[in-house]
Amino acid sequence: MGKMSAERPLDDVEAQAVSRMIRTSPRKLNLVAASIRGMPVDRALSELSFSKRRIAVEVKKVLESAIANAENNHQLDVDQLVVKEAYVGKSMVMKRWRARARGRVGKLLKPWANLTIVVREREEAA
Repeated sequence: MGKMSAERPLDDVEAQAVSRMIRTSPRKLNLVAASIRGMPVDRALSELSFSKRRIAVEVKKVLESAIANAENNHQLDVDQLVVKEAYVGKSMVMKRWRARARGRVGKLLKPWANLTIVVREREEAA
């Protein structure tokens, strides 16, 4: 069995959002996900808003969904949220081909990826 659903139970101070079938390679998506790991959510949102990468728009949508889940489903304080985890997984790969010289074929792989973002409420420093 692969690591398709490596979902673990969430703590009381956590919420998550998952996006499947994002049309980009997991490697490219992970670059954007790595840029927001461990950040407070307000800083992560501004980082994604001004990112040059096309896929940052999708990552921002997933982060906003995780924030909404935290607020509405888990009654967490939005101002205290941090991005605890942002991990990427492979999805399917579309295989296509392009005609090349001398009757040969060039293989085209069009990968898709999954993204999971877990947000956690920051503990108050006593």
